[in-house]
Amino acid sequence: MLRLLPEGSAVSGRASVGGTDVLGAAPAELTALRSRRVSMVFQDPRSVLNPVRRVGDFLTERLVLALGTPRAEARARALDLMAEVGLNRPEERFHQFPHEMSGGMLQRVVLAAALATEPELLLADEATSALDATTQAEVLSVLRDLRERRGMGVLFITHDLHLAAAYCHRVHVMYAGRVVESREASALFADPLHPYTRGLIACNPGLDSDLAPEPIPGAPPSLSTAFTGCPFSPRCADATEACTTWRPETFPLDDGGVACVRAETVNDGARASRPEEENR
Repeated sequence: MLRLLPEGSAVSGRASVGGTDVLGAAPAELTALRSRRVSMVFQDPRSVLNPVRRVGDFLTERLVLALGTPRAEARARALDLMAEVGLNRPEERFHQFPHEMSGGMLQRVVLAAALATEPELLLADEATSALDATTQAEVLSVLRDLRERRGMGVLFITHDLHLAAAYCHRVHVMYAGRVVESREASALFADPLHPYTRGLIACNPGLDSDLAPEPIPGAPPSLSTAFTGCPFSPRCADATEACTTWRPETFPLDDGGVACVRAETVNDGARASRPEEENR
């Protein structure tokens, strides 16, 4: 979504942000996208901040260099943002170095920097996975509040299904680099259709469940593997011979889609049925 790709990467398809095709964008369009419209919060804030520069320098740099904001105005804006994301004593924090702050505080700093340009879209890449449970809940609460008040879109990337259920409106479950189920969050967790989605939920049923965790057998495939059938079929208890020879297209549902040959029969909650000629 920001085209932050290694030199020589082979990319196909289309990635669109507000009508801008990112993969085909000209340099000027990319600069506008990265400096204003889209921001990113990475997994480990300590890998983002320079350990020998003060937090205030990090927060004002984008405003001064990318947007031409006067330094005094950028400082005032940074202090407001620090307060907005829940950092106490922002005047003091502004002059601190990263090592003087906890992981949760640093993640709030990174979030404040990402919000500085009023982005339309925020990419949160495992933004809470390095935090303890209490701090994680606090950061998620801040994100939810900011999303609602600013009308900002958030793409929340996570391996934690409980976080996805609590925070996201729509969930896209990926396996071997492909979306295998895309549904509204409430429907997906109440009635998972793809065998991989059901396996993920069974691995971590939650503290309020009487079920014991059930690991998914086998191991994930290499992304360099050329698949002739469904990539999940070697690990799937519901797989048939067709699953090893035909790679399913996305099966349409009322609230999304699922990429499974047997979507209409594996689970009673399927929302539609596949035509007979497509079953063969």
